[in-house]
Amino acid sequence: MTDRTGRLAAYWERQLDKMDERELRHSRRLAGWRTRRHRRALAAALALADLGLIAGASFFTKGSDWLFDSFWLSSVLLGGGVFVLLRILTGRMSGGFSRLLDEREREWRHRVTYLGFQILSYLMIAAMMYCLLVARTEDGGVRGAMMLSALLVTGTTIPSIMLGWSLPDDDPEDFDEEMAND
Repeated sequence: MTDRTGRLAAYWERQLDKMDERELRHSRRLAGWRTRRHRRALAAALALADLGLIAGASFFTKGSDWLFDSFWLSSVLLGGGVFVLLRILTGRMSGGFSRLLDEREREWRHRVTYLGFQILSYLMIAAMMYCLLVARTEDGGVRGAMMLSALLVTGTTIPSIMLGWSLPDDDPEDFDEEMAND
């Protein structure tokens, strides 16, 4: 049992090292965009894309509808691209475990994760109520599933939106030190 635990711990350490390397590599990208102004613009665009997903889900009807298609597809494309950029610019603080975060960054991550979980819980209650309202309509199950997925995506983007909106500008000296260490 001890040998198995040791191998599992070694595997976990290797995975964490890979995550750290990937995070360091991404931290050097888009250095000129690491300002509050850019992050706020991306956070607003992501919130707009989330609203587009919700609007598209509310317009969903049986068959292909141009209104649903235009809202849903444009929101998925815009939201997906902006979400990736925002995750790079926030240093993936809203994501999983990272040994590279300092105490202040950990506190930010814990705060936005907690608030994001609360908001997601309320969005799931709203989705449940929507599903109950449309249950007896034509294609009620599919309409409910579309709204559930839109609200779930919206809830999962909340921590990134909050970090993108509220984080201060990055210190340019941090990038100079990283480049000097390489």
